[in-house]
Amino acid sequence: MMTKAAPSTHPQLPTTTEDDRLACLRLLRSRRVGATTFHRLLQEHGSVRAALDALPQIAAAAGVENYTICPEAVVHAEYRAGKAAGARLVCWGEQEYPAAIADLADAPPVLWAIGDTSILSRPMLALVGARNASSLGARMARKLAGDLSDLGYVVVSGLARGVDTVAHLASLQGGTVAVLGGGVDVMYPAENSRLAEDIVANGGLRLSEMPMGLQPQARHFPARNRIISGLAQAVVVVEAAARSGSLITARCALDQGREVLAVPGHPFDARAGGCNMLIRDGATLVRSAEDIVEQLPQITAEPEQVELDLEAPPTAPVARRSARPPKEKPPEPRHNLRQVAALHRMILDRLGPSPVAEDQLIRDLGAPAQTVAPVLIDLELDGKVTRQPGGLLSRG
Repeated sequence: MMTKAAPSTHPQLPTTTEDDRLACLRLLRSRRVGATTFHRLLQEHGSVRAALDALPQIAAAAGVENYTICPEAVVHAEYRAGKAAGARLVCWGEQEYPAAIADLADAPPVLWAIGDTSILSRPMLALVGARNASSLGARMARKLAGDLSDLGYVVVSGLARGVDTVAHLASLQGGTVAVLGGGVDVMYPAENSRLAEDIVANGGLRLSEMPMGLQPQARHFPARNRIISGLAQAVVVVEAAARSGSLITARCALDQGREVLAVPGHPFDARAGGCNMLIRDGATLVRSAEDIVEQLPQITAEPEQVELDLEAPPTAPVARRSARPPKEKPPEPRHNLRQVAALHRMILDRLGPSPVAEDQLIRDLGAPAQTVAPVLIDLELDGKVTRQPGGLLSRG
């Protein structure tokens, strides 16, 4: 499921000095200037400084009165905040700028980066999916991300709850890239703050085109998603509803000429509706990492990694496949109604129409069996959980 991307028409104007970077930042942060407008102004005026000089006249011609470009003080404050957070400003045209997205019509003019930017030169694949991932969806994401990491691929995702979290954790040791919807120094969601730090500590990278310190809002994520898909040679959707941000990422991938692949799910599970739609419309069906790699013959992994038997029992070099998302804190022995309700939600979030073994569910929850068992009985009595033959559980 692939389309051809249009070649870039951006002028090749590398920026190398701090003044150049500040000028790029000032142009982009000016009112009514987004990524596409930035590149158009650059193409029409030949340089960032010329575009800045012409911007008030352009705005006046468009009927915008009293237009002023972004004040230098604002840009300097953001630049200082970036330095204080240990972030580096990478501008379009610089050597460090990721080549994978440099040719996009709406390529981010600037990126704030925390971590090792050299990881951007390695082959990358994106794994995205539902924030309320089911137990099966999380296990599949963990397996795919771990195997792809072992084969030498960098896993790109969005640091969101659910599939994104599992994908980052499973590929942590091999290197992973997290593209954020807010400032690169803003940990969202808050429970992934430790994961965000671990990504950098293990040679990975956090990226954002948003201003430093910006709290993410819903309208920021579609723009974030185009960077996720643009960095990767293919986007794998593990679990997604018919209307979800993951499908926005898939559409961005198609527009950018990337391959789109999807993991099938049970027709009765709403979290699989988007994936099944993608497969119906031509996306490659994914059962394992081998299905993904077969669609990407142009990517060459290291020889010793290509020969890896994905079905073999894990050995020391691939022990990271057993990485788990942060375990939910087990309920206290005397749990109150709020804790019980939270455990109800956790169980139902991990169950779908496809049956799951009870012991596997308990392991995924990270809670003691003696705590989960009575709650499961309550849910069975309420008709919210159905017990199948062989001790399997499904959502009622």
